[in-house]
Amino acid sequence: MSTDWSARQYLKFEDERTRPARDLLAQIPLDSPCKVFDLGCGPGNSTGLLVNRFPQAQVIGVDSSADMLRKARERLPGCGFIEADLNDWVAPGDADLLYSNATFQWLRDHLSVLKRLLDGLQPGAVLAVQMPNNFDEPVHVLMRETARSGPWAKVVGSARAERSGLPQAGDYYDALKPHCSRLDMWHTIYEHPLDGAEAVVEWVKGTGLRPYIDPLPPEQREAFLRNYTDGIARAYPPRFDGKVLLRFPRLFMVAVR
Repeated sequence: MSTDWSARQYLKFEDERTRPARDLLAQIPLDSPCKVFDLGCGPGNSTGLLVNRFPQAQVIGVDSSADMLRKARERLPGCGFIEADLNDWVAPGDADLLYSNATFQWLRDHLSVLKRLLDGLQPGAVLAVQMPNNFDEPVHVLMRETARSGPWAKVVGSARAERSGLPQAGDYYDALKPHCSRLDMWHTIYEHPLDGAEAVVEWVKGTGLRPYIDPLPPEQREAFLRNYTDGIARAYPPRFDGKVLLRFPRLFMVAVR
């Protein structure tokens, strides 16, 4: 089983994955932060946005994936990068911005981690987070249904048990607002035009599908992907030009300490 992320697979849809990162960045109420951290920086696509927005700042990427960090260092040799697990990582007291694009949903108890990170910030510093909120979309429902329907069910059962949807917006507000002076939250739904069902599968092979297919031997992995692709083709019908629209809701939060 692979235990690392693939930067190559993730970057197949770099433009689409970077759009919410840009949208989050546009709402950060800071003009000249000195020290900026990109939490779950991946291959550096979001880190590059931070460098361009805050050229005077020291920008540091944090990620647990060695392959992602290798790609990020190649892309941005002038930035610093740290290999660390966000469950345990502690921000320095002089951090002005903790920024995260599509990472915290992977942490089992991310609400507790967000509260801890907020508590460690100085007054006026910002925690800005975006997370996919698509657990009930067909692309994820079909993962769980496919996992239950084949000879691989026992192997991938633990993957199904570990994943769940995000809490409600009110839960985030109740948990985080006591730890900050200002908390803005909003949802955005993206409609990504992709080149058919196979492209949808390629998208999620870089993220949400990994816990299901990584533990499987090659022959079962191929069978799983065939079954899953058939379901995706039914759930995402082609439009007039052959494209399919991948509906993708995301949750955004900007908290000022």
